[in-house]
Amino acid sequence: MFGSAFCDFGDAFIVSDINGEEAKEVFVADITKAQRGVVTCLENTMHRLETGDVITFREVSGMDFVNGKQFEVTVESPYAFSIGDTRGPQYETYLTGGIATQIKLPRRISFESLESQLRTPSILPTDLQKMETAADLHLGFLALAKFREQFERMPNIRCANDAAKVIHLAGILNLTMKEPLAELNTALLQQLSFSAQGSFPPLACALGGVVAQEGLKAVTGKFSPLMQWLYLDSSEITTLLKDEEPSSYMPRGDRYDGLRACVGDTACERLASAHIFMVGCGAIGCEMLKNYALLGLGINGLISITDHDLIEKSNLNRQFLFRSQHIQKPKSVVAAFAAQEINPSVKITAQQMKVGPQTEQMYSDQFFSKQDIVINALDNVETRRYMDSRCVTNQKPLLDSGTLGAKGHIQVIVPHLTESYVSQQDPVEHDIPYCTVKSFPAVTEHTIQWARDKFESAFMMKPMIYNKFWSSHGSPESVIQKLKDGKNLENLSLLVKTVANQPTTWSSCCYLARRKFEKYFNHKARNLLHAFPLDTRLKDGTLFWQSPKRPPIPLLFDSKNSLHREFVAVTARLLAEVYNVKMNNQDLLPEKMEKVISEVEIASWQPSFKTIETDESVKRPDPSTTCIDDLQTVILLLEQAVQTGRLKSDVSSLKPVVFEKDSETNGHIDYIFTASNLRAVMYNIDAADRLKTKRIAGRIVPAIATTTAAVAGLASIELVKVLLQAPLETYKNCFLNLALPAFVYSEPAACSKTELSDGVYVTLWDRWEVKGHPDFTLSEFLQTVLAKHKLSVAMVVHGVKMVYVPVMPGHKKRLTQLMIKLIKVPPVQTYVDLTVSLEDTLGNEIAGPPIRYFFK
Repeated sequence: MFGSAFCDFGDAFIVSDINGEEAKEVFVADITKAQRGVVTCLENTMHRLETGDVITFREVSGMDFVNGKQFEVTVESPYAFSIGDTRGPQYETYLTGGIATQIKLPRRISFESLESQLRTPSILPTDLQKMETAADLHLGFLALAKFREQFERMPNIRCANDAAKVIHLAGILNLTMKEPLAELNTALLQQLSFSAQGSFPPLACALGGVVAQEGLKAVTGKFSPLMQWLYLDSSEITTLLKDEEPSSYMPRGDRYDGLRACVGDTACERLASAHIFMVGCGAIGCEMLKNYALLGLGINGLISITDHDLIEKSNLNRQFLFRSQHIQKPKSVVAAFAAQEINPSVKITAQQMKVGPQTEQMYSDQFFSKQDIVINALDNVETRRYMDSRCVTNQKPLLDSGTLGAKGHIQVIVPHLTESYVSQQDPVEHDIPYCTVKSFPAVTEHTIQWARDKFESAFMMKPMIYNKFWSSHGSPESVIQKLKDGKNLENLSLLVKTVANQPTTWSSCCYLARRKFEKYFNHKARNLLHAFPLDTRLKDGTLFWQSPKRPPIPLLFDSKNSLHREFVAVTARLLAEVYNVKMNNQDLLPEKMEKVISEVEIASWQPSFKTIETDESVKRPDPSTTCIDDLQTVILLLEQAVQTGRLKSDVSSLKPVVFEKDSETNGHIDYIFTASNLRAVMYNIDAADRLKTKRIAGRIVPAIATTTAAVAGLASIELVKVLLQAPLETYKNCFLNLALPAFVYSEPAACSKTELSDGVYVTLWDRWEVKGHPDFTLSEFLQTVLAKHKLSVAMVVHGVKMVYVPVMPGHKKRLTQLMIKLIKVPPVQTYVDLTVSLEDTLGNEIAGPPIRYFFK
């Protein structure tokens, strides 16, 4: 029930990266000439720097001296920082532009020896509500070591005599400390002795994750090491079991003896009979299932799991229930099988359903009523919010957890005790503006997003739309006739372009790829500079091309440049796949590619008069709405395509290419890598390596197996508390960051109470009930609520349907109508949840709790 860790990496350990965060980068709006030269961020962007950080500048115009120099930062505000004295003659007046980039410098750390740290321990604080516990545990673990040395065994389970000896040894050791404790926590030390021969799997899992990360730090020098002791405990559980008989903890000769020594037989039986629903079988889900198998959860109950995903290659480095032979198999099925290999007695039912309104027939209120607790092992906020709403509706505890690299969180949600998941606002995720991605990239992420968009458009969306068009409209002859009849066909513009440019041979694929290079990286730049010459000024007189906008440089194709050549090759290969053109690896040899490309005729650039969007609030246009002005030209083109055989009556389907980030041979990451880096060169933006490209393009959420283990272990400790029906003060929410390392425990916030009227309080968990019958009218429903709760109902809503809104025409006539007629539901449904608005005695409208109305 208790764990400890100690680190000593020597007198001069070098840390290359103290926190694992990406180096901060911010655009500069101004740098003052002053004793404290203040750098202001562009458009009030937060710099997220800390005092003492070191930065360097580039692309600053005017105060050129700062470019390439290093400065130590003093934070002035979230949007400004100072870099020291900038009054010298070398610091000319700042004009425009500039990017400040954080420099991560190595840091030297000195550790004290174990011998020294035994008497003067440096202990990482974790729980501010029990600060003294760690110091007591330090003495307790030293006392256990002395006990073992003295008696050549660990203290016996629930043995009061052995516990007294451990407490006595702790008292002696306390006197040797440089700062002795005024009083020992004997109850805590007794529990430490009582459970010394036990094994509590969730705590072992959590501590194992932490220690494994510290081992990686020792080898790599990445992240800050533990300085120098860490103590974790689950002592709150022991307080819940204080009335258990000692015999309940004694061995039975089965696999649960270690667990039984910690929590007793009654708790083991409660865990065994649990019914659990877990959503998600990814990294956290796998670790959770491992813990559940070791705890014997559900051996007399049931663990229900669901995950609609299949196993991908990239999952294998952190989802340890999966192996290479499981790739493309359902996560839930494989995870259930692996957990049952750990403990064959565990009962698990695995499904491949996505939770949401569309699956509420499967995961109905009746299904939720059978569950003791619901577990979120999810990677997105939307589904978390949905599961939270289902748990609030069905009054079920919810355990939410997540990781992001070295960071993790655990949140405990218990009906009528704590707030729910949606009680706190999630940070708003901002999309990159459409015009930024399309025409004005400023950072690497923009160029990679552009390349990913081009991949989706050219190789997946357009082929899908092309196929759908022909399946909807039939043969080319039929389409031509519809156009002659004046009918407007959706996606016609895209179809025409596809027919006109459709390659039929490997050479034509190469020609089209080479022309795409010219279009993307030469003509696009020329058009931008034609529309906005370098000296263009805005209405306020400032230059158009100023930070963060970067003027593009047209690229000239060079067959000797590997990046140019590889873009054309991989683009041609993907086009061949889409258009069902035969090719082989020999066709991709550089000498063959160069010969084919050299024969391509490139049309000279002609200025485009298309409007270039500069408004960041404008969204991406719908390609299906593009209009065609000259239908006669379209008809002629299609007729020629039919006559030449390019379009046949049974139009061949194209093959849409679905992006797959994990394959090293399909060319998908190759395309995005080459395209994004060519665009980066065109805009003078730093290129990205292949790993960063894959991470951003594949939208890979950074996940570390050590963090996952720590989070799953700590979450499973809270699960045990929920199943034992612990009071609010024993639960622990947690935020951790193994890179620092840091653990922040906190008691879950209690659910807030809202006063509806004198003496009538509700929380988010409250739900009123009205029992009706087949002849129950709306008027009777309103009167029942008034009589029961002394509040009038001002409005009744079912889902999106307005059942009763007095100000709406005809609604007052509904008062005499039957509830079963007003609220039409399937015959098998016995109740509905209604949203109501109430009125107090003064006529003030107030939001009431949901009302569950029973038809019988």
